[in-house]
Amino acid sequence: MKLRIKGDSLRLRLTQGEVQQLAERGEVEERTRFGAGKDLVYRLKRDAGTTVLSAVSAGTEIEIRVPAALARQWCATDLVGLSGTQAVAPGVELRIAVEKDYACLTVREDEDESDNFPHPAAGTNNC
Repeated sequence: MKLRIKGDSLRLRLTQGEVQQLAERGEVEERTRFGAGKDLVYRLKRDAGTTVLSAVSAGTEIEIRVPAALARQWCATDLVGLSGTQAVAPGVELRIAVEKDYACLTVREDEDESDNFPHPAAGTNNC
């Protein structure tokens, strides 16, 4: 699972195996280790208690919550992404996106994309 943070936006991209894990277990978690027990943990969680895509942060953990029915639909269909906004202060919104991670159309030697979703334009002349 990849996490992209830019300003007031969070975006997660999940491989096929991670989408399957979300469907089966209801949660996918990743961590980045900075040493000396200082880890950044980020998680995507199916949540029956929420009605909208939302995010919470506690210390060095970020959790994105997806309504259970929406998560099940996303995992079981060709739907590419989910998105929403969350008010975090007066006049300030956090943008949240959760997407299926597609393989690049050009070979990238620095990244294993074997579990990524096949790119829809792969095998065509459209670049």
